[in-house]
Amino acid sequence: MTTPLTNLLDFDPAQLVAYCADLGEKPFRAKQLQRWIHQFGASDFNAMSDLAKSLRDKLATRAEIRAPAVISDHTSTDGTRKWLVDVGNGNAVETVFIPEENRGTLCISTQAGCAVNCRFCSTGKQGFSRNLTVAEIIGQLWMAEFELRRTHGIEPGPKGERQITNVVMMGMGEPLLNFEPTVTALKLMLDDNAYGLSRRRVTLSTSGVVPMMDKLSQECAVALAVSLHASNDPLRDGLVPLNKKYPLRELMAACRHYLAFAPRDFITFEYCMLDGVNDSDEHARELVALVNDPQVGVSCKFNLIPFNPFPESGLLRSKNPRIKAFAQVLMDAGIVTTIRKTRGDDIDAACGQLAGEVQDRTAVKQRMEKMAEYQKKFGADFGRIVEIPS
Repeated sequence: MTTPLTNLLDFDPAQLVAYCADLGEKPFRAKQLQRWIHQFGASDFNAMSDLAKSLRDKLATRAEIRAPAVISDHTSTDGTRKWLVDVGNGNAVETVFIPEENRGTLCISTQAGCAVNCRFCSTGKQGFSRNLTVAEIIGQLWMAEFELRRTHGIEPGPKGERQITNVVMMGMGEPLLNFEPTVTALKLMLDDNAYGLSRRRVTLSTSGVVPMMDKLSQECAVALAVSLHASNDPLRDGLVPLNKKYPLRELMAACRHYLAFAPRDFITFEYCMLDGVNDSDEHARELVALVNDPQVGVSCKFNLIPFNPFPESGLLRSKNPRIKAFAQVLMDAGIVTTIRKTRGDDIDAACGQLAGEVQDRTAVKQRMEKMAEYQKKFGADFGRIVEIPS
């Protein structure tokens, strides 16, 4: 039986040192190897010229450097680029690059599908398939960085102009429900012999997995964004089902604790603006009271996200004047507030649209039809605050 090759993209710096030690090699060989992989984008061991030939020969028969294969590659009219990558067994995830004048941000997926099933996120309609491996997570950054360099004619290597300056774990899946592979990938992003990103330039977005937020603060505290989307527990229960397990008071306390270890002195709260659901001035005032609570309040900024509609959601985007009025209430209370500019809408790469070419595993269409029946029977507002049973 042929022994499977070891994918070196699965290893963080310490693990690569241990792997080289198993091959009888000294720790400095691991650093050389890591630079070839993550700074030069090399996948051919024979091209790694400063490695001893004996080590190259060992690696050629025992290891590989393999990122997920790209199924499709689309570029939006605004320059946003989306790759659909194959993670096997009919599963695909999406990776999105957002170019801006002075930075390039890569949005990375951590799971095939998502179990959290937020109402306003199209990824939830496919259900949850599995967690991604380290190689599948960091492989998205590896693939995107060197594909972008090839596109722009930039030589690989540490002196080449970096195309990806920021990484956000905001793609498909809940990162903190795939904790160990996510943290291993984060450590690679931060390591100077790999991508050398600052902790301030790497952001993990969570829907509020409280125990794992505490664990992340101890193991790899990067910038944190929290998908809030509601100003009270009954409303959030219907929009973000995880709130039933970790309600707002517990979530705010976890955010406050995290700040003691974070690279930034604030938490970013993401808030998807849904017409007639969570966008009133009263909701905004509730948010002000929540984050200013003397017991669990937290230093924060708000990122208001215009909803990107999809048919199965039964939801609509808040009108622009309503979004601006909502933002003004927050800003009048002294809270830094931004309204996210939508990017990549024409290639379904905008926030909440990452569903991929996948099957519907959660019968969302049937549940939304049932919701429509309830709304017709009990009134249009029914189902906006409570969740309809499946």
